[in-house]
Amino acid sequence: MRLAEAGATVVCGGGNGVMAAVSRGAASAGGEVIGVLPGSELDGGNPDLTHVVATGIGHARNLAVVGSGEVVIAIGGEWGTLSEIGHARAIGRTVVALRSWALVGRDRMEGAPGVIPAETPEEAVAAALAELQ
Repeated sequence: MRLAEAGATVVCGGGNGVMAAVSRGAASAGGEVIGVLPGSELDGGNPDLTHVVATGIGHARNLAVVGSGEVVIAIGGEWGTLSEIGHARAIGRTVVALRSWALVGRDRMEGAPGVIPAETPEEAVAAALAELQ
C-alpha cells in the first residue's frame, strides 16, 4: 500500500502468501501490480495483479522479478527469497531485507554491501524510496 501511495509500481512473483499480500495492499491503494509468474498460464497469479507476465521458466523467473525494479524489498526468508537477494545484488540492485536473511560475507562481501536490513514495513518502504532519490 505504501509503495503504491508513493507512486511506485510493484513487481512480484504473483503467487500466494507474501506475494498476494503485497499485491492486495498495492491494488487497494490504486497501484499497479505486475506479477511475474513461474508458469506459462496467464491465469495462474493472484487476483490482485493488474498485469501478468507468464514466463514458463520456473524459479528462474526470480531474476526477471528483481531485474524489473530499481530497488528490491525482500520479505521473509525462504530459498526463493535468498535467490532473489543474490540475483538483485549481482545485477547491482539495492536490497532492503525486511525481517529477511542475515547475510555474512568475506573480504569485499563482508557486511553484505548493498543489503539494508529493516524490521518494519515502514522502515523498508522508507529505505527503498530513499534509494530512488
